[in-house]
Amino acid sequence: MTTELETWQREHYVAGGGDPMLFYVVYGEIDASAPLSRGRYRSSGAPDGIDVMSYGANRHPDVLGSFRNGYLWDEFVASDPKLAATVEGCEHCIVLRGTPNDSTTLNYLRDTVGLITYLLDQGGCAVYDPLMFRWWESSEWRQQIFDPAASVPRNHTVILVSNEVDPSLKWFHTRGMRKFGRPDISVRNVASNLEDGVVDLCNRLIEHQAFGYVVLDGQQVKMASLPSGGVMRHRGDLDDPDFNNVHLDVSWQEDGRTQR
Repeated sequence: MTTELETWQREHYVAGGGDPMLFYVVYGEIDASAPLSRGRYRSSGAPDGIDVMSYGANRHPDVLGSFRNGYLWDEFVASDPKLAATVEGCEHCIVLRGTPNDSTTLNYLRDTVGLITYLLDQGGCAVYDPLMFRWWESSEWRQQIFDPAASVPRNHTVILVSNEVDPSLKWFHTRGMRKFGRPDISVRNVASNLEDGVVDLCNRLIEHQAFGYVVLDGQQVKMASLPSGGVMRHRGDLDDPDFNNVHLDVSWQEDGRTQR
């Protein structure tokens, strides 16, 4: 008897918003000979369109090492040296990457999350998510990504905060929305008294878009916690290094900055 899996619905889905792209790297000495349990992992395996590729010291070692250098790797080493040392010693990784054929639901994400959890249980030690600049330790992945048994879009994305030229202002920008085929969010020149409102706006846009909503170019921001006159414009391209995605530029044209 085939286990019936719960569908992860996209209740606001509109066709034409963009194509999702997933990209994960699982490090570890993984033995994938055991069958994947659909019921245990809530997964039908790799979704159509997502490639699963294995790399090792004797097979494309350049790929194995390519994720273990650069700024993000250095930050990982500094923040979790023990796990980073374990990853450094790994001679094997599995890359999951591609565009799912069907994104009318979030079942492609459900299946991929379950498959990655299975790989961790079979010897994986860490998951690298370059779309949200995150290295996941296996227990954190299970707690925040797998155990909720739902799509939890905010856990698949990150809101980053950077300094502007004016030290009194901040730049709020997201990463990870490409997993849902929707633009990331950029809000520049945010004054301190509006930071909570901008975070709320980002979270709302993350949730709505992940569940399929498409923001129209020029759509206005209507929130009591933010000034009137805010407009969202589609900007950038998929090769933009700040997002690895297109993005929504949220701006207030009256005074050129996000403050009352």
